[in-house]
Amino acid sequence: MKQIIIEGGYELSGTIPISGMKNSVVALLPAAILSDEETSISNVPNISDKAALIEIIKILNGKVTELNNVVTINSENIISNLIPENLANKLRASYYFMGALLGRKKHVEIYFPGGCNIGNRKIDYHIKGFEALGAKIKEENGKCIIHADRLIGATIPLEFASVGATINIMLAAVKAEGVTEIQNAAKEPDVINIANFLNNMGAKITGAGTNTIKIEGVNYLHKAKIEVFPDRIEAGTYLILGALIGKNLTISNIIPSHIEALLEKLQEAGVTYKLGTNEVFIENHVSLKSINVTTAVYPGFVTDWGQPLSTLLTQCSGVSIFEETIYENRMGHVPYLNRMGANMIVEDRKIYITGKTELKGTDVIATDLRAGASLMLAGLIANGITKINNAEHILRGYEKIVEKLSNVGAKIQIVDIE
Repeated sequence: MKQIIIEGGYELSGTIPISGMKNSVVALLPAAILSDEETSISNVPNISDKAALIEIIKILNGKVTELNNVVTINSENIISNLIPENLANKLRASYYFMGALLGRKKHVEIYFPGGCNIGNRKIDYHIKGFEALGAKIKEENGKCIIHADRLIGATIPLEFASVGATINIMLAAVKAEGVTEIQNAAKEPDVINIANFLNNMGAKITGAGTNTIKIEGVNYLHKAKIEVFPDRIEAGTYLILGALIGKNLTISNIIPSHIEALLEKLQEAGVTYKLGTNEVFIENHVSLKSINVTTAVYPGFVTDWGQPLSTLLTQCSGVSIFEETIYENRMGHVPYLNRMGANMIVEDRKIYITGKTELKGTDVIATDLRAGASLMLAGLIANGITKINNAEHILRGYEKIVEKLSNVGAKIQIVDIE
């Protein structure tokens, strides 16, 4: 087990560069197997989820090479092998191989996906989409078997604008016969990144980033390249950190339009910053005031920012209310923040946070990726030493976290413990 150890209380100065977006790369890598030739993905973050996905591609007979954050996949000879339980359970995004293999080989066998325990994240919308295209689905001892003799385009209205379902249906539909229309589609940047990659291969997708996506099926997908968008969740995490203990801190390699909802809330809390073409500069942390935040689908306030932001709210004067509307189990960090000195009360999906409170370092546990990020921020502003156990969760989504934070003045290290 990995543990992150932090000595808190140091101001941070310098530049933190943002890596490629985790939520894009975990779909881009499975999408690559739809190509009948070779594809190249650049700006790929070196995170543990990437390693698990590459291992799955190799099981499917894909050939993978990596060099300087560029991953090249030769998928000419892809076969639809069983994706084993130990790999499928490592991350939620293993489900993207459902859509990709269904689109490429018309047959999938995979154990149900794992990932962070942040709620009852069913894949019903994905399954309904596959069925609308003509696939048959069977569950067998924790394994999902999906098969189609033919995939035929269909109109698929989503009950909820799910990013995962939108992408998975796109993956399955690019080689279907006829036209598929996804209604109430997710509009996140991740969806646009994946659609651009598929179009670069020769797919015919229009409307990505809007409520309605149309996919005209093609028979063959050729060589292509794509660059992973900068990670807006990582950017948001470090922006929140800058608001807490930044002193002339720059967050670079961002796309400002992707983080507008967070910037608005930081400004409301009293954070001052300067926005450049692809960077945000925070001159100094200031007195913060309480705000209310509700998560929403893009372009609203992203659910993955919620837990890190709740750490910021412990340092805001007054009572802040944070409401989670996407997942029902985003509160795993709260008991540990309270152990560190926060004053947080959970009622259903709302957290009432009274600040400003002084945080003190102690031993805590990362229950999921963004809960771990929240505790990491708390450790960096707390007095004394914080030890975060189950730090593997954090490493799933943040590349070179020790290097990036140490370079701006943080006292942080990762150790292996039994």
